[in-house]
Amino acid sequence: MVLFKTVRAKLTTLVALSALATLAALPVLYSVMSSQLVDIVDDQLPLAVRGFELELADDVKDLAVAVRTLSRSDELQNALKNRDAPAADAALRVFHEHYPEIGLVALTPDGSPLADAGLPNIDAREGVPRKEQLLAGAEEARFVRRRGCAALPEPRPAYAIVRGVGSAGFVMACMTFDESYLTSSSEKLGLQLAVSDEAGRARYATPGFPVDALARWRDGSGVAEAGGHAWAMTRFVPKIFEGDRKSFTVIAALDVTDLRDAVREDLLLTGGVLVVAALAAVVVGARLARVMSHALGRITLALKKLEGEEYVHVSDVKTGDEIEDLAAGFNTMVDGLRERDKLRATFGKYMTQAVLEHLLKGKVELGGETLTVTILFSDIRGFTTISESMSAQELVQLLNEYFTEMVTIIMEEGGVVDKFIGDAIMAVFGAPLPKPEDARNAVRAAFRMRLALVKLNERLAARGARTLSTGIGIHTGEVVAGNIGSDARMEYTVIGDAVNLASRLEGATKELGTDILISEDTKALLDARFETRPIDEITVKGRARPVMTYALVAARKSDAVEKGDGDEPPATTAHP
Repeated sequence: MVLFKTVRAKLTTLVALSALATLAALPVLYSVMSSQLVDIVDDQLPLAVRGFELELADDVKDLAVAVRTLSRSDELQNALKNRDAPAADAALRVFHEHYPEIGLVALTPDGSPLADAGLPNIDAREGVPRKEQLLAGAEEARFVRRRGCAALPEPRPAYAIVRGVGSAGFVMACMTFDESYLTSSSEKLGLQLAVSDEAGRARYATPGFPVDALARWRDGSGVAEAGGHAWAMTRFVPKIFEGDRKSFTVIAALDVTDLRDAVREDLLLTGGVLVVAALAAVVVGARLARVMSHALGRITLALKKLEGEEYVHVSDVKTGDEIEDLAAGFNTMVDGLRERDKLRATFGKYMTQAVLEHLLKGKVELGGETLTVTILFSDIRGFTTISESMSAQELVQLLNEYFTEMVTIIMEEGGVVDKFIGDAIMAVFGAPLPKPEDARNAVRAAFRMRLALVKLNERLAARGARTLSTGIGIHTGEVVAGNIGSDARMEYTVIGDAVNLASRLEGATKELGTDILISEDTKALLDARFETRPIDEITVKGRARPVMTYALVAARKSDAVEKGDGDEPPATTAHP
């Protein structure tokens, strides 16, 4: 009972603390969401400024296009030469009709206006450059006009481009960045714009610009409130005016009221949900703590008995949730452990881990079962002669290196090494679990073993050791897979005529002049990716009919063919 009360108290306290922590997180949540609002605003403002800069850049391009087009106009050049004001005016009007926001003026060589479009009475205004100021030896001049294109009474920055029209005079294109220009840009970009003076006050602005918010806003970042709206602002100097010492400064204001309201609504909604969830958690958590403590107590008791290898079930756990599933899983685990111990005691003497795991699943009969498998025998030719010229330690090292290469390939292709017979390897494909591709995997393993032997021999030759040659025999047929041995020592293996025939094929490789020999039964299970050639029929003891044999010539992958015939295997690997 002490355990139950302790668990119940801990769970109840945990739920209560979680609820309090949730409520305590509200101020942090408000701060985080406010910071997110600032971050979003800081991301959007540069985009708005970038849009305005692109708008300015496009307008400057229009100015450049205007002066370059008109400077090449024969009509304008002739009009300037002849001081023909109506003709010059007509030439300018053609372009001005397409770009009404651009003011144009044709100037005589001494800088006097001859005709204009969009700049009325420019000859009566100040600010028209004199001849010596127009180009100063350059083909084109760009400059800022502090009082607009036509010398306005109040400062209104303008940007002008002057270009020579042959030797007949000049043409100037000019654009004033006044209230109408800012309003047009504001409608396109969806933000309010103002031009500020040196004190930071708005000299002139778009009609919707929040002047009151500007008074509360400090340079940098943040959101200013005015008239129930939230405004994000930034101050910048347009790039085209940065070279002028008295450049004007633009203030961009972005209305983020909807974004601010959305953040507040999310905060209120989240806070309300958290409060309700915290209260519900305390009430429900207390009840769940009592039920869970009871169930956990029974499971703990069963665990203590399991430590003493006493396999008992957990009973009377009816919570209807994961605790009940845990109890059911515990009972299943107990049954499995009991069966596993029994099976391990029976089959723990088997050598191959893969076979043991399969036996533990109960899929192999103890008395053996008939399976169709593919058996691979591999043997080192002339191993007796090789062993006589080597010390025992060198011989073991050589065999280990050879077996490591070959066994790895066999396992990668799904085979099981049944046993080592001196320098020979017996591998089975299809026991204890047959697969449709066993024959193909066995032949592919043999082909890879052939190629791996080439690389092994290269390493042996590099260090002055004797190289190896092997023979491999493969046959597919029925065997009996089961337990052989005694009560003290048992082995899971396969026996039958198919095993003997595979061994005979391996022995016949040398006399038939090939390194990989497969039976007709195995060949029938291969596809076009394997190229074979018939060798000869061999007579096997115990068989009434001779067995047709085939040599593995090549294994294909797509259109690539790696060939290995007889005792001269290829130097590269192909993997079908």
